[in-house]
Amino acid sequence: MRKHVLALFVAALFLVTAAVSAQDGLPPLGADQDVTITFYSYNLASAGIGAAGTEQLISEFEELHPNIHVEGVGVPATEVVSRTQADLAAGNPPDVAQLIFNDLDFVINNFGATPLEQIVPVDEWAAHVEGFHPRGLPLGQQNGLTYGMAFTFSTPVLYINTTILEEAGIDPTTVPTTWDEVEELALQVVANTDKQGVSIYQQSWIAQALVMSNGGRMLSEDRTTLMFGEEAGQGAMARLQAMVNSGAHVPAGVEAFQAFAGGQVAMMLNTTAALRFVQDSFAQTGQVLNMGMMPSYGDLPTVPVNSGSALFILSQDPLKQRAAWDFIKFVTSERGYTIITSQIGYLPLRPAIVNDPEYLGTWIAENPLYLPNLEQLDSLTPWVSFPGPNYRQIEQIITEAQTNVIFNNADPATLMDAQVRAQALMPQ
Repeated sequence: MRKHVLALFVAALFLVTAAVSAQDGLPPLGADQDVTITFYSYNLASAGIGAAGTEQLISEFEELHPNIHVEGVGVPATEVVSRTQADLAAGNPPDVAQLIFNDLDFVINNFGATPLEQIVPVDEWAAHVEGFHPRGLPLGQQNGLTYGMAFTFSTPVLYINTTILEEAGIDPTTVPTTWDEVEELALQVVANTDKQGVSIYQQSWIAQALVMSNGGRMLSEDRTTLMFGEEAGQGAMARLQAMVNSGAHVPAGVEAFQAFAGGQVAMMLNTTAALRFVQDSFAQTGQVLNMGMMPSYGDLPTVPVNSGSALFILSQDPLKQRAAWDFIKFVTSERGYTIITSQIGYLPLRPAIVNDPEYLGTWIAENPLYLPNLEQLDSLTPWVSFPGPNYRQIEQIITEAQTNVIFNNADPATLMDAQVRAQALMPQ
């Protein structure tokens, strides 16, 4: 009995200590405390603007914090989770890592990521997240705690080559708002030019947006049951299948992104992160670009799903945790998002800076093509992170089944067969 009481006392003491720690958080670093942190980033592993913009973030942060040095390590997006997992197992994890949103559940349950609320003093946390878009912060949360601070992300937007529309006899200012309108314009392009009509980027986050925009779900509310293969999911993929069969959609095997950037495709649904590349390509060929929001399935509201990443603190060293938080705080500040949006092309989580001339106001006025992406922030829905260690296999089953419907004319009902197979890989 006495042992039981003692155990309860120790547990209660631990909870009180944890509560105090979460309340007080880690104190700021002293000027004489020099700290070096490692930062795994897939943006640093990319060529061009992604790496350059991230290097600028690091450089400006180090100027403001001369006692903190950030060792940036470029790791490709396809390798960053496995590299981080291997380094964790070897006892040498990064202090802060840029990880993709669909890895959220796995990272929380396997990487020992520390909720930011347990590191940051309450008042400091409240001050930092003030002004964040309410749809942004939850992207890196689970069970009410912020394990990853939303960092770089975008929504699906419709790129439109107005030069091709005009060549096809279409008003070049036309911006289709539904998939029916997209197909109609695409068929006019195919009939009246030697160009292709439309391409939809085949990535899991965009496929999720399509399913949810048709009234479906990927996963049940309690995160136990897959739902992508049900009627709404079938209908979403059947609509794309119809566009492929009619000739409106670029056929399988075509490198659609390069074809659009090269002026061979009239429309493309893709991430805003590609905008700078497309603009540079069009500038060389004299093509004219326009942008629209993600088209809808008739009168149903669109549900844009985010791509991108969050920043996770993986160090267990209090000094490195504090330095990592100071870094995260800067890169997700007003200045940080000014660099992220203007130099890389991702969305700013702080809406007020869009009209502020100190930050993005002037730049947005000079780059109005980013506005459709900004407008979709209000209806942003998180990229679903599937639970359990088999989440990557689940994603692969979904993608293969959807691709088979879209491009190989498989019966949309086969998505239910895929759902059954994928459900067997879910945590029991």
